[in-house]
Amino acid sequence: MSIEYYMSVAKDKLGQKRYIHSVNVKNQALKLAEIYGCDKNKTEVAGLLHDISKDDNLEIQLQTIKNGGIILNNVEKNNPNLFHAIAGSAFVQTELGITDIDIINAIRYHTTARANMSLLEKIIYLADLTSDDRDYSDVNHLRKIVKNDLDLGMHYSLVYIIPDLVKRNLMLHHDTVSAYNEFCLDFVEDYNNG
Repeated sequence: MSIEYYMSVAKDKLGQKRYIHSVNVKNQALKLAEIYGCDKNKTEVAGLLHDISKDDNLEIQLQTIKNGGIILNNVEKNNPNLFHAIAGSAFVQTELGITDIDIINAIRYHTTARANMSLLEKIIYLADLTSDDRDYSDVNHLRKIVKNDLDLGMHYSLVYIIPDLVKRNLMLHHDTVSAYNEFCLDFVEDYNNG
């Protein structure tokens, strides 16, 4: 399928604000793909479709997850903010026929991150956090970091996000903890060896 087709799907399925965000994430992801040598076609599709289920109500998200044969763990069941990424990964497979596991995983893990992320997964995760429509306090600093070092960007973003989740009394997904531990270990090893 062409990117124009996926753009029409996104435009039909998402509200205007979410569609604009998705286009911004696609554009930011393409900038990072250019820097780091990631496949631009896969990057464009994953960036555009990362929030494809975000505007669905929770019942539809849960049905999409069920239709995709995905069983939620306890953390996922108790955190509806995670549903859209999981539902999105199922939707692109069942409704759009996307079979590229890298695109599917980039959509699924764009909210939680995980250990052993592919280049595309890191790019989509960080593009979502640094797209032009984002305006939280550290976004400009993170934008500078990701232009030079994706792994440092992952570490920095997780250090920023995890305390926020704890303050809001939200459960930490085991994938987020695993990602933090992996990127923290890399950071500590680089520090100790440097």
